[in-house]
Amino acid sequence: MIPVLDLKREYQDLKSEIDAAVGRVLASGGFVGGAEVAALEAELSAYLNIPYIITTGSGTDALFIALRAMGIGPGDEVITTPFTFIATLEAIQHVGARPVLVDIDPQTFNLDPTLLEAALNPRTKAILPVHLYGQVAPMREILGFAQAHDLKVLEDAAQAIGARYCAEGCQRNDLACDCHNPQAGTIGDAGAFSLYPTKNLGAYGDAGFIATHSDHLAEESRLIASHGQSSRYHHIRAAGYTSRLDALQGAILRVKLPHLENWNTHRREIARRYSESLKNLLQTPCEAPYAMHIFHQYTVRHPRRDLLAEHLKTRGIGSSVHYPVPAHLQPAYGDLAPQGSLPQAEKAATEVLSLPMHPFLEEPQIEAVIAAIRSFE
Repeated sequence: MIPVLDLKREYQDLKSEIDAAVGRVLASGGFVGGAEVAALEAELSAYLNIPYIITTGSGTDALFIALRAMGIGPGDEVITTPFTFIATLEAIQHVGARPVLVDIDPQTFNLDPTLLEAALNPRTKAILPVHLYGQVAPMREILGFAQAHDLKVLEDAAQAIGARYCAEGCQRNDLACDCHNPQAGTIGDAGAFSLYPTKNLGAYGDAGFIATHSDHLAEESRLIASHGQSSRYHHIRAAGYTSRLDALQGAILRVKLPHLENWNTHRREIARRYSESLKNLLQTPCEAPYAMHIFHQYTVRHPRRDLLAEHLKTRGIGSSVHYPVPAHLQPAYGDLAPQGSLPQAEKAATEVLSLPMHPFLEEPQIEAVIAAIRSFE
């Protein structure tokens, strides 16, 4: 079976470095926070070119803590997308606010900014765009709308570390661009990242972080994430929380981070191979003019998605559906919008299929995926 993701292969490639990092932490006797986590935060800050990084226990925690740090709470509304992992909505609800859903662009699967106006009301306090599958949402339009209406913007960059929002006139080739515009998660008031094992930069357990240019949001986030304490046993924020990165994950992520750019480049190479070969057979991913996609997922559309997935399975090709049910059609969130009110998200959920995509795919495997799709009738 050719898997959608191959974490065993990744470990084999980095085994000596990973084993040394884990051994270093075990020998140190320090397992929560500490020097490894502080060093990781500094290295992420340099990589993203942003002053403040606050590591957390997960990407979901990063969303929740950032919203709390922004002052979002009961009675507030946050505009977001129905076509996302459910954690996006959970974080909004955990701070006591209400998610307000707007439909997606059927080409990019990201939030459609032309629909923001219709979702606005006096209770709206923030917009939470998702950079789905590794492609930056249309941040110029989103930020312009937010600034006009005094709204906060929290980017859900869980799937998009290393993705770029490119400048107009940026000279791009298939693999890179020459602009120095911000990366996903560094454009709004704050960005929330997941470092779950399946992500382009993944830990060996749950992990995440918040990125921000704001010293106020950084300070508030650190307080909330550590029991509301400014120093040990000195609690200055009520209803604090515990969401800290452990040293083992910090050390492992430090090994992986220097490889991220090469891994993302290889993902783009594989995506190019797929798209060149499959563009006349199904709808291949659309890279927006402003975006440099890093293909956390290579997600195609096909009207007979389930049959295609079964066909691939019989030929030893793995695939996944991200996501089969939009948020408002989930039983837990049915009060947010009626069926039929978000038609693009609903249609996409019946057609999307993610193909094998990771930086360790080899040419025979890529060819096998392409051949299997070509043989589908």
